[in-house]
Amino acid sequence: MRITEAAQRLGLTPRMLRYRESLGLLPSLRHAGRRRPGWAGSARPATPTAHRQFSEADLAAVALGMSIERRYDISPVALAFGIRVLADTRLRAEVAELGRRIGRIQPQPARALDFEQERALRLLSQP
Repeated sequence: MRITEAAQRLGLTPRMLRYRESLGLLPSLRHAGRRRPGWAGSARPATPTAHRQFSEADLAAVALGMSIERRYDISPVALAFGIRVLADTRLRAEVAELGRRIGRIQPQPARALDFEQERALRLLSQP
């Protein structure tokens, strides 16, 4: 289905659906070989792209994102950033470090093996 019908079924405007797509909140296009007008590096003139078609799975993904936004009272931008944090391990580590420094994230508990090692060392150091 085209964007107008998809937007109607989701209770959005086509503009809002395009905005969500620009944030990365829609499944990526799976159509190989499509190019955007003016694509750099092409020897041939650019050809216009076909209209995006939305599947039921695409609509379900967008609806899930909207549900998460409502449930946690966050914006589409915040959700997009959350997905980026989950996907980028370095960014995830930096955000977690910030969370620990400001007291929003508790330090990870010691592993059981570390606990047992510390216990054994305490027992050995007693007279």
